[in-house]
Amino acid sequence: MKAMVYTKYGTKDVLNLVEVEKPTPKDNEVLVRVHAASVNSWDWDLMRGIP
Repeated sequence: MKAMVYTKYGTKDVLNLVEVEKPTPKDNEVLVRVHAASVNSWDWDLMRGIP
């Protein structure tokens, strides 16, 4: 599956689209498929390292 990841703080240039292994749920867990997600100002602040 694909995921947007970043390993350091910065602007949109630090984001990378990478292929990651699909997680395998444990006995007491479930795997949820996300069809849509939002990005807001709090996400932007966290990515830039602003608490």
